[in-house]
Amino acid sequence: MPETVARDVLSRVNAVAVLLVVVDIGAVVAAALTLDLAPGWAAVAATVLLGVRASNRLYRRRLQLSWFQDLPRSVTATMTSFALLSCVTLVVSPSGSATVLQWTVVAFGAISEPVRLGVFAFGRWARRRLGRCDRAIVVGAGKVGVDLVMTMRNHPEFGLRPVGFIDAEPGLESADLPVPLLGEGLATAITRHRVGTVVLAFSHARDSPVVDAAITAHRLGCTTLVVPRIYELYQDGPDLERLRSYPLIRLSTAPTSRPSWWVKRGLDMVLAGAALALLLPVLAVCALAVLLESGRPVIFRQVRVGMDDRTFQLYKLRSVRQGDVDDSENTWSVAGDTRVGPVGRLLRRSSLDELPQLWNILRGDMSIVGPRPERPGFVREFSMIHELYWARHRVPTGLTGLAQVHGLRGDTSIADRSRYDNYYIANWSLWLDVKIVLLTVGELLCRRNR
Repeated sequence: MPETVARDVLSRVNAVAVLLVVVDIGAVVAAALTLDLAPGWAAVAATVLLGVRASNRLYRRRLQLSWFQDLPRSVTATMTSFALLSCVTLVVSPSGSATVLQWTVVAFGAISEPVRLGVFAFGRWARRRLGRCDRAIVVGAGKVGVDLVMTMRNHPEFGLRPVGFIDAEPGLESADLPVPLLGEGLATAITRHRVGTVVLAFSHARDSPVVDAAITAHRLGCTTLVVPRIYELYQDGPDLERLRSYPLIRLSTAPTSRPSWWVKRGLDMVLAGAALALLLPVLAVCALAVLLESGRPVIFRQVRVGMDDRTFQLYKLRSVRQGDVDDSENTWSVAGDTRVGPVGRLLRRSSLDELPQLWNILRGDMSIVGPRPERPGFVREFSMIHELYWARHRVPTGLTGLAQVHGLRGDTSIADRSRYDNYYIANWSLWLDVKIVLLTVGELLCRRNR
């Protein structure tokens, strides 16, 4: 099993991108040594050049390994670096360093571009001769899907090796298809065939689950490529790939697979720990108020559903008086609940009852920002009723979320919450998390003043 996992990880490594990074580092070093640039300025030049080129997505995964196609983007990145470094030297250093630094950037471009041409040629050769291709499944066995598979097979330099189709109603008989029609579900097929790329084409099925397939591929860490509906008129863009004449939209990778997700987790731990330490007196006062109003227990524990449908025990300050029967697992909380006393209403209105969930964040059950966790029974019910409710569990749940800062708290639309949660996952960034936290603070302050 470890050998299989290691082999799968190595197969996902983007060798061309790694080589391009190595080439650019080597070009910076060679240019700096040739022009005798000071080590400090060489480090600055390397940081700016590599940073700008990375932000221009020159080290991205790609189907078409074309130096000509990449040249305008590369030249633009080099010119931007030239301008930035010129500004830096004018501000920080007297004349003299600026000229050497500018010539270093020019030399970098002169050294790196010919070698980059060789890297692209080597990458195409490795795909054709060594089979360095990503295993792919095509969802949709219509004319477009069949054309795509034939293109992949006839042109391995694009780096895709088709292993099968997924389609409930294929346009051709199974015997006429160029690759097998896989009878299992997409998730099972991805795992069994060690698939790295899923291509979403058109299907004849009346209820073609294209969105479900995209989310499944996204959740399992696959590269997801989508054929747009009016592909004949589709223009090239930053997120568009070309498989010969077919445009393919590349969807963003799963948030949890990005390096910035580890930054999010680190910030969660630091902020949750600091908040617990600072708010401990407030938590103690609230706990005493609950104890005086309705007795023990002060902390309310409840099973909730988290990432990948795993359950965990969520902690809250109890805001509802204890009854003879605990119906919290299957009763929806609504405004005007007679079991909620003055202390409970204050805790709910101020969201102070949520403070113990900081411990859930420290434990890794939750994040500061994410879809709000729900009870297992309601998750099953809502997943059957509301489209794509299940998809919100592909990231950790959160103390606050995009739906909540848009007023979707308590007895509000589950469908709207689901749409906001899935939008959050599709568009996740650290800045979006910061924005949601700031909006949450603003909403709490405004609610207290009302």
